Amino acid sequence: MCYGKCARCLGITLVPLALLCIIANTLLFFPNGQTGFNTPERLAESVWCFSGILGSGVLMIFPVLVFLGMENNDCCGCCGNESCGKRFANFSSVIFAGIGVAGAAYCFIVSAVGLNLGPKCTTNSNINYTYIFTDGDYLANHSMWNECKDPPNIVTWHVTLFSLLLVMSGVQIVLCAFQVVNGLIGFICGDCCSCCGSA
Repeated sequence: MCYGKCARCLGITLVPLALLCIIANTLLFFPNGQTGFNTPERLAESVWCFSGILGSGVLMIFPVLVFLGMENNDCCGCCGNESCGKRFANFSSVIFAGIGVAGAAYCFIVSAVGLNLGPKCTTNSNINYTYIFTDGDYLANHSMWNECKDPPNIVTWHVTLFSLLLVMSGVQIVLCAFQVVNGLIGFICGDCCSCCGSA
């Protein structure tokens, strides 16, 4: 197994996931595609944590760049040892994979909290934007969703996007955790690909 090629495949997979997380988090600021509700008083606090933009988006750039560059990493011969450059690259990928895990875990936790609390909305009896659901009970009872009157369709919007963020950040955690293991094995055992190539 070539650890550099494996890391590159993981990096390629993480790119669209990071972009989709950024898009999903951005859409949370525009309930039902409308722009008049993006204030802290009208949107859930979990939206303002920017978990998809920062955690699963921006922070994921660093491990992606490292993973994509590992296959072509050419720093062999350091310290008089052909394999030490590849070993160092594998070790550095472990560090950056840890950053990826932390960012994705942040998004995962915020998304879970956001789903549990539900969105802020108004009801027939309350014109103030508040959390009307508790302990995630509304997720299994769709009839409760009709209690939210404004923003329109906010519950569907909120649940769909936070569910997507939860799933995508979960996949990112698995991929980055896999690279932690992959990188550690590559660091300990050395890389199977020839570092300097053949003449």
